[in-house]
This record gives sequence, structure tokens and C-alpha cells, in this order.
Amino acid sequence: MRKTKPAPEKLLPDKVRDYRLLTERWLHLVRSISSLEMSLFGEAGGYPLFVIGSSSKHPRKPSLYLSAGIHGDEPAPVEALIQWAEEKLPGLADWNWTVFPCLNPWGFERNIRFDAKGRDLNRYYNSRKVPQINRQLAMMRGERYDLAACLHEDYDAWGFYLYEIAAARPHWGEPLSRPISRIMPPDDRSNIDGHAAKSGIIRRRIDPAMMKGHPEAFRLHFKHSRRTFTLETPSEELLSRRIRVHKAFLSTMCKKLKEGMAIAGQNG
Repeated sequence: MRKTKPAPEKLLPDKVRDYRLLTERWLHLVRSISSLEMSLFGEAGGYPLFVIGSSSKHPRKPSLYLSAGIHGDEPAPVEALIQWAEEKLPGLADWNWTVFPCLNPWGFERNIRFDAKGRDLNRYYNSRKVPQINRQLAMMRGERYDLAACLHEDYDAWGFYLYEIAAARPHWGEPLSRPISRIMPPDDRSNIDGHAAKSGIIRRRIDPAMMKGHPEAFRLHFKHSRRTFTLETPSEELLSRRIRVHKAFLSTMCKKLKEGMAIAGQNG
């Protein structure tokens, strides 16, 4: 009898920045789900860059874009994403997925926000200067997502907060935030990072001229996604608690999307 290869161990706090181990966990998961595939799409700072995607599209199923780790000093979203995927993706295997598990592995292993060339990668999504972003955008060309979520952390945060780029109505910020509030209170400042906020929700209407260097969420909003969110957790909170917040957000987001698709199907 052929022995099944054991699953890679989880990224415990002392191994939270082990990119090789992270990659092994994603590969193990993808091999267990026939409708997913893991592909190499580039290289950065000597590290391979991977994307997880659906091997075929299901036009009647939701399409989602998820990413983490574009800032190397934000480890909780990277770990939360793989933990959540290990627990939940098998039950959502027929959905359409585009997942970038860690967009800055060089910074991730060194606890540095920037990449190997000192760039904040989240300011180059309207530029052609960064090869890895060019290849990422080439993979996304023509894709449309019902929902996109970029997972982040912030050293200045007083609690979690959520950017919702105002597009589709009704807004989802409040129902997505309520379950998270049971784990961690929202940042209660009325101005966060220079933007008006209420109960940890920043709802922005954006245009291409607002920022010289576009973040990932801007590109998603302008070209790809019907709804775009960026979740931020406070970097100085316990790692385990931050992970729980990101996982709860992902689960709530999928539940909300499933409910929305069901209503649309009834109305259609």
C-alpha cells in the first residue's frame, strides 16, 4: 500500500517566516483539491512566486481574489490565509479562485516592509517598473471578480479597520465587520491614515489621480473587482488574535457572497 505523504507542519510562531514551509503547505493543500492548481508566475529577490487558481472556470459560481504578504512585516495575513484555506477551501472548491499567498517573500522572511530593492510593492500597480507586478497583472488580464480582498497589518492601528472602495450597493462593510468585532474591537478613531472613518470602516470613492503610485486595491477596483476590501489588523496585537480576525473576515466574506449570489439567482 502506498503511504500518504504527511501534511507539512503548521507555521508556529517560531517558524512564521519560513517561506519554504509556507509553500509546502499550499502545495499539499492544492494536491488534495483536484479543481485547484498552484503555478509559478515569477521570481523576486531570489524567491519563487506562486499563485493558486481554479483549473477551470465555473460561470455560475462566485469569483474571488485574495492576497497577502505584499508588505513583508505583516505576517498574520499570510498565516491566516493558509490556515483558512486548509479549513475552508475544500468545501468551496467549485468556486473560482485567484490567490496570491505571499507577494513579498524576501521581505516576509526578513520582517521588512519593502522588497529586496527597497520598494513598497503596494505603490506600483499603475507602473511598469516592477517585473513581478507586470507578470501578476498579465495573469489577471481580462479577469473579473465578484469580490477582492487584500489582507494587511498596521503598526499604528488601535484595532482592526476595513477599507471598502465604494462601488456595488448595498455596502458590505458593516455586516463584514460585526463578526470580527467579537474577536477584536474596531479602531474607533474618526480619522484613520488621513481618511474619515466610522466604527473602523473607511469607505472611499477613488479616481486614478488620487495617488501617484496605485496600491493593489486601486487596480482591482478600476480593472477587475465588483467589490474591493482591504483589512488591516494592529501589528502589535497578539499574533494568534490577528490571525483569528483575518480568518473570521474571510469566512464572513464568503458567507455574505454566497447569500448575495443566492438572492441574485432567485431574482433572476
